[in-house]
Amino acid sequence: MYAVIETGGKQERVEEGQRVAVELLSGAPGDEVSLAPVLVVDGGAVLATSAALSGAKVSARIIGETKGPKVRGFVYKPKTRGRRKWGHRQRYTTIEVTSITAKKG
Repeated sequence: MYAVIETGGKQERVEEGQRVAVELLSGAPGDEVSLAPVLVVDGGAVLATSAALSGAKVSARIIGETKGPKVRGFVYKPKTRGRRKWGHRQRYTTIEVTSITAKKG
């Protein structure tokens, strides 16, 4: 059984016991979070409509926070000595999927 969840404007395919880095969530390590699935596949049964997914739920536990790779940028404008260097490092929350439940019709 697997599910596709949406968090932080992105979708991720998850299975039970899998650890996933998602956009930063509020909560401390050890807290439980509930995520709404977009799609649930249980063997041959596929739940994709809003009516079928009304009873579906994905539970996860927050493991901690991580940082993504450093992104560096440089802007240069010729003839005006215009230079600007910038950087960014995205923060992520690592979660572990504990259960995927789907109520079938």
